[in-house]
Amino acid sequence: MTLENNSRLTIQRLSAMIRRREISPVELTQFVLERIERIQPVLNPFITITDDSARIQAKQAEREIAKGHYRGRLHGIPISLKDLFYTRGIRTTAGSRILRNFIPKENAPAAERLFEAGAILVGKTNLHEFAYGATNLNPHYGPVRNPWDPGRMSGGSSGGSAVSVVSALALGSLGTDTGGSIRIPSAACGCVGLKPTYGRTPLGGVIPLATSFDHVGPLCRCTEDAGLLLDIIADSGPELSGKTRQSFLRDVRKGLKGMRAGIPKQYFFDHIQPEVRRPVLKAIEMMRESGVEIREVELKRMRDTAYLATEITLAEAIAYHRQWLEERPGDYGPDVSARMLAGRNQLAVTYVLAQQAKRAYEEDFVRAMEPVDMLLTPTIAVLAPRLEDSEVSVGKAREDVRLALLRLTRPGNISGFPSISVPCGFSKGLPVGLQITGHPWAEATILRAAFGYEQQTDWHAHFPPDPIV
Repeated sequence: MTLENNSRLTIQRLSAMIRRREISPVELTQFVLERIERIQPVLNPFITITDDSARIQAKQAEREIAKGHYRGRLHGIPISLKDLFYTRGIRTTAGSRILRNFIPKENAPAAERLFEAGAILVGKTNLHEFAYGATNLNPHYGPVRNPWDPGRMSGGSSGGSAVSVVSALALGSLGTDTGGSIRIPSAACGCVGLKPTYGRTPLGGVIPLATSFDHVGPLCRCTEDAGLLLDIIADSGPELSGKTRQSFLRDVRKGLKGMRAGIPKQYFFDHIQPEVRRPVLKAIEMMRESGVEIREVELKRMRDTAYLATEITLAEAIAYHRQWLEERPGDYGPDVSARMLAGRNQLAVTYVLAQQAKRAYEEDFVRAMEPVDMLLTPTIAVLAPRLEDSEVSVGKAREDVRLALLRLTRPGNISGFPSISVPCGFSKGLPVGLQITGHPWAEATILRAAFGYEQQTDWHAHFPPDPIV
């Protein structure tokens, strides 16, 4: 089997081939870098391409493996990182003009863990400026384009990471998720995106947006790859109670039978495009036929999520950006600048009350989840919008693009519960995502559900043809 035929393979399969010496890290990395050279001008997923250092890392991995020093399944595997992660000696721009030439002296802990496992960094991916948006229309580095239709958005803010994975420009990536920024582009581009439980993964060395909501997580081709990356980057959680942590993939092959899933009565299915509704409902029915018990659950306060996310995110973002807003306001792009400057005079009491409401929302979410193992919902309410769209049609109504993309993912950030988006079909040639949300610290459960669904379908194995250069 040639490497060209392996361009759509997973980390799991490629790592096995590397270990059996069927391919080498040098060969695989060179293949990926050649793809980046061809596809980057069309889709624009990268801000910085680390081709020279990637080749050096690949040669080192090849030597280590030849000597029997195999570090594990990520050894020799090319990956990308959203350009919020500190990388020693490699610029970290946050998609901004302000940090265009910022070169960290150390790696973010999450990135360092991947490097220690033998991963090879091929580049830092494009994002919505400072991660403060969902479209990935970056005024400084250009838009990230959807690989299924380059005239459409990738979704954001981790759009470059999603496109790098879907287009075989990296075998996995790390992104961040403050309001849906891992899951939105995963759904829009057709890959798996996992937002762990709040606090599960380290945020050190990652440029923040809103510390109350920020999460670090993987974007990959399939559920097992996402679980593998989570195994490597995760901290221990309180559910362990002194026990040794097991792999998050420990239950992944147990199947769907006996699992209980909740379908929210409110909010999640109220205002979505029919092109999204149909594949998601079909996926839920398939899971029911595979042994999942489906029941309705009642989720309160859902419509408060926009207010809570806005008030808390705005206050925490301004706290981080305060000096730059005073000294360099003209260096921000128009949308991010307008959002933060409009909120500069927010009262402290507004932030405190929003935090109190957030805690009440979390309690409601816990109660709603008690009778089930997970919730099944759409990931985003619409298909990937066109690059020029400022609004999208949902039924007879028009809705702001940013709000439409964020509406169904923000609840997972406010609750802090783990959520994964997996491909569940196509409409009009564009991917649709199914969102699976679990109990706190129950990543193994949602990975089991996602993998079980994948075994019944092949949506996760659908990848776009290379764009015409």
